[in-house]
Amino acid sequence: QVQLVESGGGSVQAGGSLRLSCAASGRTFSTYAMGWFRQAPGKEREFVAAISWSGRSTTYADSVKGRFTISRDNAKNTVYLQMNSLRPEDTAAYYCAQARGRGDVLIITPGGYNYWGQGTQVTVSS
Repeated sequence: QVQLVESGGGSVQAGGSLRLSCAASGRTFSTYAMGWFRQAPGKEREFVAAISWSGRSTTYADSVKGRFTISRDNAKNTVYLQMNSLRPEDTAAYYCAQARGRGDVLIITPGGYNYWGQGTQVTVSS
C-alpha cells in the first residue's frame, strides 16, 4: 500500500515563500514519476508540476512557471515543491501524487496518477 504524506503548508503574505514536502512509502519510489496538484474551493483539481523518476525532467503549469520548482530526493523517498513569489490565487489545498506506471513520461492530468496524499493547505493573503 502506497502512502503519501504532505507537509509544509501554511499561511503567508503575497510575495512570500513556502516549501512543500511529500514523503512516500510502500513501493519503489525512485521508479515512478511524481506530480503536484492543487484544488481551490469550488474549483476542479488542477495540475501544478510533475517530475520524472530520475528528476532530470520537469514540467509546470503556465500559472506557476518561473515561481515554483519541483524536485525530488530518491534517497529520502521525498518530492518537494518550492513556491516563491506566492500570490493570493495560489491559495488551495495542495496534493502530491504518484504516477500509475513506471517510466519517465510526465503526466499533467489527474487520471495519470493512482496514489494521492491527503493534501496540505496553502493560504496566501494580499
